[in-house]
Amino acid sequence: MAFYQQEPFYNPRVPFTGSIQGGLLEGKSIIISGRVLPGANRFHVNLQCGSRHGADVALHFNPRYDSGSGYIVTNTLRNSQWGSEERIHKAVLPAGGVFTLQIMVDRASYKISVNGMHVMEYNHRIQLSMVDTIVVDGMVEVNSIAFQNPVRTTLHRKYCLLLHKTTSNVSWLAAQSVPYKSVIAGGLQPGKNITINGVVNHQAHRFSFNLRHMGGVALHYNPRFDENTVVRNTLTGEKWGSEERFGGLPFNRGQPFQVVISCNPHHYNVFVNGNQAHTYNHRFTRLHEIDVLEISGDLTLTSVMV
Repeated sequence: MAFYQQEPFYNPRVPFTGSIQGGLLEGKSIIISGRVLPGANRFHVNLQCGSRHGADVALHFNPRYDSGSGYIVTNTLRNSQWGSEERIHKAVLPAGGVFTLQIMVDRASYKISVNGMHVMEYNHRIQLSMVDTIVVDGMVEVNSIAFQNPVRTTLHRKYCLLLHKTTSNVSWLAAQSVPYKSVIAGGLQPGKNITINGVVNHQAHRFSFNLRHMGGVALHYNPRFDENTVVRNTLTGEKWGSEERFGGLPFNRGQPFQVVISCNPHHYNVFVNGNQAHTYNHRFTRLHEIDVLEISGDLTLTSVMV
């Protein structure tokens, strides 16, 4: 089944209210990239049943900073009455920090991750077919709000399983062979995330992730254990540009990892195991032409979400 792909909202002014075209359905994701303002006391993201004042809110996702390192409140508003709050005390959205928040719609719940790290689930209290609006308000600035339609069923199920597993059990998933190549349908655009889960080989030397276009490599991300660094570069035609090597090596031999490559209007953010590891400015700016992901080297893949 084919699904219409909604265009992202870029740099919306907060408070922001926008339509979720086609509504919500199982497997759909909403990806919000932005920054919590320094000194923030709170902000929220609502998935609502309409845009009118007082509309029912299916998911109220509300980071607060009025005690300690912060916490997150989730709730549902129905018939002008709030339900019982659910709270988690995780410092995953620090004030002043950049973030990529992903809300994936599952059959029974919303699965919420921040910077590639699974944070929580929130069971549905209002049926998905009623939800058609997203609202962002509070002390936050937003770079983009993007929408990813359901991925093919097998990969979606694997991804949902992964979110339930600790990193020590990541081998639960069927391994993908390396070298690996996948088409990025429609190319890249701001707000698009690529999520790669795997395990570094025990005797790893190097591995690499390449975002390719017809004329070269837009992003070459190359962890090197022999040099204790990650090399980033761009290949245009047959010529490599200047290497970037700062930022350390956030991988360990023999250990599982999750990498999220988040495409922003002017750069890529690369998150490793939930932490922002590197930023790489676009040198190839025709993002829609970047349509292939290649993975090679000394690693085993457990899942790839493009």
